[in-house]
Order: sequence, then structure tokens, then C-alpha cells
Amino acid sequence: MKQVEDGEILEKFSVEKTRNEAFNLLLTKYQQKIYWHIRRLVIDHDDTDNLVQETFVKVWKNLANFRSDSQLYTWIYRIATNESITFLNKKKQKNNISLDDVSGELSESLAASTYFDGDRAQRKLQEAILTLPEKQRIIFNMKYFDDMKYDEISEVLGTSVGALKASFHIAVKKIESILLNED
Repeated sequence: MKQVEDGEILEKFSVEKTRNEAFNLLLTKYQQKIYWHIRRLVIDHDDTDNLVQETFVKVWKNLANFRSDSQLYTWIYRIATNESITFLNKKKQKNNISLDDVSGELSESLAASTYFDGDRAQRKLQEAILTLPEKQRIIFNMKYFDDMKYDEISEVLGTSVGALKASFHIAVKKIESILLNED
């Protein structure tokens, strides 16, 4: 099936009669990418499903106000990233635990997940990623897994490209160090 351009989706969304069709096209185009972006941040499948739903509810409510000063997918990624960060922060506060403990909890969730079917190397990589500070982890995931360009990540996170490059480099070094020391 031919991938629909964002401009066509936005055009259809602006017309009440084709709004639902436009949103279905948007879901088809971005739902899986957003699912995996959120999943790498929160690990748990059920939490991810809930956050994907919340993300697209916000997209639906705010798409009419989208100003096209950024790309549609970076705007959606920003919403998904903010929803994920808010969720993780609420989880920390609710359980009165530190960020390190959240990473440990996410790591345990990864190990117990019936939805994770990765091999040992993939599991070790995911566990190493979970040791990173939250912002480094988000940057690493967007660059490594989502293959986003630094300027796109900059739009999503509101961080300078230079800071992103430095964070990514540090994250890569930390992950390398963890993986090399485990063998």
C-alpha cells in the first residue's frame, strides 16, 4: 500500500467529512513507530498500549491546531515522548522511588515480559540502555532505533543539536562499557 503524505492527511483532516479517514491514515502511518518509541521508554506492553492511546487522543484533539512549523511525525513524537516522561515521573512519585529504582523496575519488567522475544544480546542491550539517565536513553533510542536525524530529535526534545550529539556519544560510550564489562 502506498504511503500517504502528511500534507494529504492534514488536508483531509481539515474537512469534517474526511476527518475520520484522515485520522485512520495517520494511525496506519505512525501507530507502529510510536508504539515502539514508547515501548523502548516504558518497557511494559500494557503501559505502552495505554500511552499510545493517550498520545493519539491528544493528536486527534490538537491536530486541527497543528501549525506545520515542524514535521507532523516530529510533532507526534514530541507528544509521545512527553506522555512517556509524564508516565515515568508519575510512576516514580506514586511509588516514591528514585530514577535508578525505576530503571531497575523497568529492567525486571523487560526480563518478565512475554512480549519480548529478543535474544540474549538484545536483552543485554536493552538492560544497558535502561542504565542511562532518562534524557540520554530517549536520545539514544530516537537516534539508534528510530534512525532520526539530530535536527529532528532537536525539534522533538527542544534541545540543541550540539547537546544531543554529546548526549548520544556519552550514551554510546556507557553502553559499550557495560556490554564489554559483562562479557
